[in-house]
Parts: sequence; C-alpha cells; structure tokens
Amino acid sequence: MKAALLGLTHPHSAILLATLELLPEVTSIWLWDADPKVVAAQPGQGAKVVHATADLDAVLAQRDLVFAVLCVRHDESAALAQRVVTAGKHLISEKPVGITPAEISAVQVAAESAGVVASVLYPRRFHPTMAAARARVRTGELGELLTVECRFLTTQVQFRHPESWLFRRSQSGGGMLLWLGCHCLDLMHYVTGDEITDVGALLVTRSGEAIDVDDAVALTLKFRSGAIGTFHAGYTLAYSGAGYVNSAGYDSYLGFNHRHGRIVWPDLNPHLLVESPPAEGKSPLHEETFPLRASAAYGAAAGEDFFRQFFAAIDGKGKPPTTMADALRTARVIAAAEASSRRGEFVRVDS
Repeated sequence: MKAALLGLTHPHSAILLATLELLPEVTSIWLWDADPKVVAAQPGQGAKVVHATADLDAVLAQRDLVFAVLCVRHDESAALAQRVVTAGKHLISEKPVGITPAEISAVQVAAESAGVVASVLYPRRFHPTMAAARARVRTGELGELLTVECRFLTTQVQFRHPESWLFRRSQSGGGMLLWLGCHCLDLMHYVTGDEITDVGALLVTRSGEAIDVDDAVALTLKFRSGAIGTFHAGYTLAYSGAGYVNSAGYDSYLGFNHRHGRIVWPDLNPHLLVESPPAEGKSPLHEETFPLRASAAYGAAAGEDFFRQFFAAIDGKGKPPTTMADALRTARVIAAAEASSRRGEFVRVDS
C-alpha cells in the first residue's frame, strides 16, 4: 500500500520513515513538509520513497494513498490531522494529536464522519511485557486494584536541545507531562481498564534553561474504581549520557498493586516482577521474561506490531491499536493536571 510521511523535522520523523521502509505491507512512500527548503534538502531516502513535496493537497489527492503518518509540531497537528481524515485517508498521528482536548475531539469527529481509522501513536501498548501485564490483570486473579505507581525520569533539558520547539509552550502545548508522561498515563488505563477521574498535581520548571514548559511533575491520581495512584516524571538525569536519542538515559518504573498480588515493570526491560496467588510448592513472587525482538522500527518490534494491527483495522479484520478516544482521554487528564497545578487543588477530569 502507498503511505505518506507528513513532517520531516519532528524528532521522530527519521525513525518513522525507517519503520515504513521496513514494513513489507508498505510499497511506496511520499514525503511532505510545509517548508520547501526542508523538502529540497531531502536526499534520496530509502528505496520506497518516490516523491517529496511541500504541496499537501497533491499528496492527499492521490486515490491510491491509503494512510498517512503525521509527525509535526503540536500546534500544527490537529488541523493537519483533520485535513488527512477529511480527505478519506487513514491516519496514524504522533501524540498528542492536538494541544487541547477540544482539538483532539474535533479530529475524532472528523475521522468518524469520514469512516477512516485514526490512531494515536502509543507503541508501548505493544511491548510484550505490557501485553502480558494487561492479560494477567484482566483475568481477575490478582483481585481488586488498590494502587498504581509510576516513575519516568530521563536526561536533563540541557542534553535535549533546549532551543527546540518542544520547550516552547506556544508551539508544544506543554512539557514533560504532555510529551513523555502521556505514554505512562495511557498505560495505566490500558493495563487496568480503569479511568483516572481526579488529579492533584504539581508541574514545575527546574532545569535552569530558558524554557517555559514543565520539566518535572508529580501527580496524585484517583481512579473510578476507588484505587489511587502516583506519577513522578522529569528531565532529571545528569549522568546518563547526552543526546536526544539515548537508550541508557531513562530510569522508570510501573507498578500495579492488587489485593492478591502485584505486577512491576522496570521500563525498557523484558522482565516483569509478578506476585500472584502461589501454585503448590512455588513462591508467590517470581520473574517472567518477555523479550522484545530487535527492530529498526519506532518502538522496536512493538512498533511493528502497532502498525500491523493498524493495517488489519484498515482491512476490517480487527480493532485499531488505538483511537482518537485514547488520545482524548490522556489529554483530559493532562488538562486536569495543569489546572490542578495552577489552582492548588484537586481537579475532576472532564468526561
């Protein structure tokens, strides 16, 4: 099938192009960017790239174009996403899809009206550890959910190009919570099936760099079931190496605590620590391993699986990997967190 990559200067543009190149289902690729100079500077990238242009109408007018991958600045994303789905093309959009819940809701309505599949790019759902955690939680063997705890720390702003639009609120719409914390908020819902209903939050800027977005956050969460949770995230690591792409530059943890056991995932790790009702002669606490196959795709093999479920949904053979409703859910939690931090009180998540 023919695909388009929309946006060539986003931090994930190169790896998303690599993903499209390696997927055999994709036979040809068009590249687009709003800046003609960026388009002109594109070398012959990959065997499948057939054309690069600054004319989006020309891209979307192609009858045989099946889907587009959108990765652009956040303040530009929602309007472009609407153009894609209104043209009848299926869509995978980089998170957050839009700066506000209202923008994302408009994309959702447009996609439903056009009858196309529109997904937000949350490939961590397809990490085998998360698939296993979700399956175990959904069996009910661990009992009632009590608490959720999450930590996501990465390299300091000084190592991540502080001059980037990612650290300018007018263009990014937010900071650490919106750009990286969204993955964790999504996984909390995906694994448990529970909804975050109330948020108490502190969003601060502590890097010392000339930025105007949050670079450290602490959230207290209430779930619809009555369970509670905590989330701590920040650009805090000083000695984990420099550069934007740095696999060693993370310290993270995700834990689900239930009445009869718990599941813990040291992030970017193939292992789950599981405490569950013991079988005869076995310890209740054990480790389970779910290796992630190496791949050049965004998110490694999990990213490939994300795209393949998207392709199956296009063919009417299953549900999409994510929907705009998933993007909207996360955006509403983030909006509540920002309001909580401003007002100094717990805020109800808009439903």
